[in-house]
Amino acid sequence: MSATTEFYLAQAQRCTAEADASGLDRVRERNLRAAAAWQAMADKLLHTEKLRAEKVRVADAMPE
Repeated sequence: MSATTEFYLAQAQRCTAEADASGLDRVRERNLRAAAAWQAMADKLLHTEKLRAEKVRVADAMPE
């Protein structure tokens, strides 16, 4: 299975919602840490996709 930014962002959103719904401090903190990790993975993948697209654009612009 290939990871997608949509999956990572959905997981971050789910963890944030679970944190908001929790009445237990440690559970809330755990979910907020998980949400931050999922968001970081999404950000990294978005950055990688942007670099990959730029590399393709530059390669396509080069004369053969």
